[in-house]
Amino acid sequence: MSTDGVAAARTVAALREAVAGWRARQDTVALVPTMGALHRGHLALVEAAHRQCRRVVASLFVNPKQFGPREDFAAYPRDEAADLAKFREAGVDLVFAPTVAEMYPAGFATGVHVAGIGETLEGAHRPGHFDGVATVVSKLLLQCLPDAAFFGEKDYQQLIVVRRMARDLDIPVRIEGIATVREPDGLALSSRNVYLSAAERRVAPLLHRVLNDIAAAIVAAPDSAAASLQSGLTLLREAGFVPDYLELHAAADLSPMSTLDRPARLLAAAHLGRTRLIDNIPVAPT
Repeated sequence: MSTDGVAAARTVAALREAVAGWRARQDTVALVPTMGALHRGHLALVEAAHRQCRRVVASLFVNPKQFGPREDFAAYPRDEAADLAKFREAGVDLVFAPTVAEMYPAGFATGVHVAGIGETLEGAHRPGHFDGVATVVSKLLLQCLPDAAFFGEKDYQQLIVVRRMARDLDIPVRIEGIATVREPDGLALSSRNVYLSAAERRVAPLLHRVLNDIAAAIVAAPDSAAASLQSGLTLLREAGFVPDYLELHAAADLSPMSTLDRPARLLAAAHLGRTRLIDNIPVAPT
């Protein structure tokens, strides 16, 4: 079917039928998974997908399984008409927009758990979150079987979890990470930024500035990472943030690091008012 000028599939069968038609013509296929509330970060994923593949499928599904009982599933911003219009303008070939019942039919009893890298950082502060992510992404990859799937580095841990899940389950899909898209003042784009008050929005970019300052300090003194991280936590708290974590982990596998001896990622999550912000930047030894 067509909705607002962009083809939309509401069922797995309709998605597979469309992809099968493209495959018959030897077209390559990309998948861009989203939960809607689209911004420039999502559209950057679509642009990257177009550069690598002939056809682009974007999913539009707010996944209940990755929200905790006290999180914002009910309040998560939704505007399907606006999202479909943005997908159309971005040249998406097909939007897969299933219902919860289509994705998780009666009797659904299977989940995917990625041990280790899915249990630290976000996994520790949002128990069950990555089980929900890994389950829905594994389903999307198997439903579409694209050549490549595109994820933003803003959710860096999610990217690494998905890569491990696809590798471990032998899902023949290339997982591509795309650089974080930011506002001019450095704030990472996020659908949840709409929760920020005007005053909080002025403070929010400090998270990225603190990450940059810590990264520079760690590069300058690789064995003093702990002190640099503690200084950063203090700055965030003084500005009104309530940090969940601010940590240095290996870029490849998210193992914790106490000194900068290989490519790393500096990752943070902090509450500002009712909004929970996450961000990360790469850090590499000189």
